[in-house]
Parts: sequence; C-alpha cells; structure tokens
Amino acid sequence: MTTDTKVSLRRLGQTNIQVTPIGLGVMQFAGGGKGIMGRMYRNLTTQEKNAIVGAALEGGINWFDTAEMYGFGHSEQGLSTALKAAQVEDDEVVVATKWFPFLRTAGNLSKTINDRIRHMDGYPIDLYMVHHPWSFSSPEAEMEAMADLVEAEQIRSVGVSNFSADRMRRAHRALQKRGLSLAANQVHYSLIHRRIETNGILETAKELGITIIAYMPLGYGMLTGKYHKSPELVRKSSFFRRKMIRRNLERSRPVVNALEEIASRYGVTPGQVALNWLVNFHGESVVAIPGATEAEHARQSSGALHFTLTEEERSVLDEVTREFR
Repeated sequence: MTTDTKVSLRRLGQTNIQVTPIGLGVMQFAGGGKGIMGRMYRNLTTQEKNAIVGAALEGGINWFDTAEMYGFGHSEQGLSTALKAAQVEDDEVVVATKWFPFLRTAGNLSKTINDRIRHMDGYPIDLYMVHHPWSFSSPEAEMEAMADLVEAEQIRSVGVSNFSADRMRRAHRALQKRGLSLAANQVHYSLIHRRIETNGILETAKELGITIIAYMPLGYGMLTGKYHKSPELVRKSSFFRRKMIRRNLERSRPVVNALEEIASRYGVTPGQVALNWLVNFHGESVVAIPGATEAEHARQSSGALHFTLTEEERSVLDEVTREFR
C-alpha cells in the first residue's frame, strides 16, 4: 500500500465535473424533516451537521449527495447551511441531489426544481438524479424533462439512481438525442453486495462512460467490524438495518477478518480499506458516498482517500467476497 498526500479528482461521467473518489452522503440529515426518512433518523443539531460537513471538507472530500426524499428539503437545507458555516464558495464544492418520482410524472420535475434550488440556498445543483424507477413516466420522458432543466441552466448534469442496465441505457440514449450524456447511476454496491458486477449494471456503465455512485458502501456498517466485535450494537439499530445485519453478520465475518488483517499492517481501519477497494478496483468507474452521523465518521471516510491498496491486496478482497456477486 502507498500513501497519497494529494487527493486526485475524477471526471463525473462524460461531464467536466470533477469529484473526489469518495463523497459524503447526507441522508442522515433528513432527521426531523417530513416523510418516512424524516422520522427514521435522529434530528441532528445544526452544530452536528456543520461539524460533519466540516470534517469531510478538511479531509479532502469535495462533493456531497442529498435528495428531496431525505426530509423533503430538510437534508438539502442542512447541507447548504453547513457549507455556508464552513465558508465554502459555490464553485468549490459539487452538490448532487435527487428528484422523488414515486406517484409522479416527468412533468413534476419542472414544478419542483425551484424547491431544490431554494433549499440549496445558492449552491448550484451539479448533478440531479431520478431517485428510483418508480414513476408514472418512462425514462425517456424523464430525461426529456431533465434535459430541459439543463438547457434552462437550473442543473448542470443528469443522473439516475437504482436503474437497471436496460433502463440506464434507455436514459442515456434519450439524453444523447438532446446532445447530453447520462453522468451517473447511484446504486447499492459494497464488498458484500456486488450484484452490479453480474447483472449488467457495471458493465453497461463502463461501456457508456457512466459513473457508478455506490451507496451503502460499508454494508450497513458491517464492513467496519463494529457489529462483529460488539453484537449488542445490532439491537440498537433500526428495524431494517437490524434485519440486514443479522442476515449477513456471520456470512461477512471472513470478509471483516481479511479487512482487519490488511488494515493492521498500515494503521488504518477496516472500513477505510473497504472504501479504498471499492473506488479503485474498477479503475475510475466507481465513486462512493458513505454517510455520517458524527464528525468522526466523515473523518474516517475521508481517510480512505489518502492511501492506495496494492494489486495483491485488492485481489485478496476480491476473492474473499466473490460469493456476494
């Protein structure tokens, strides 16, 4: 493993937007907002949110991921407030957010974009994504509406989330007709959830030059090893997270053992090793957005930017996690 002092940037899809291999997901900022997500998370204080974003920036992270669904403006507002507290100019960071398509049509994109802009409070929307494929409109209609937003200079680029290989290809094709390209597909991906490698999503993204944004990159926290060391923590998790952890806890133990072995050689954490593998194993095709409920989590994630696993170490982790493909 080698240590890097400067964080390299990667091109987001075929755009001119440059992001660090690891960003920060602020889904947890939804707490206290509207909807299911607003009730799912603890309402972090303004000071806590500011500290989390500040720690990410200090660690070299230059982009942040939020969404309409995350409290219907609560997460976006919390992010913009924290960026202002850190005295970050609008051209110094990259912001990604998402449109909530459930029970809506593509026409809703133009009706709600001003809400997204208002909550971001001066920070441009660099990447705007369709959050999931469950709307009343086709991906072609959604991309037409997205392209209109780009032409109106309300957003800089277009992405999707949770799209299959076929639906991703359809979205990309529709944008090409408007002289644009699909920048990203945000999907569930980690060392213990490698399905995109076998269901065509990763292959299609590489073919079309689309960036994969990995959410849940630490496998619900299992890849940090904390649940293996302290099983009592599982009971304190949310119902959904608790169910997923219990289903995979023992199955993932060999993976955590391998991560701990590599981490111990270089004085880093298992989670940092897992993130480093994720954003480097496929070249520059994958970036990741770990979340954080405290500043230390953001510091840990940004620490994964400052070293590089050897090819042999990456191969070891590939082998021990192949059953999760």
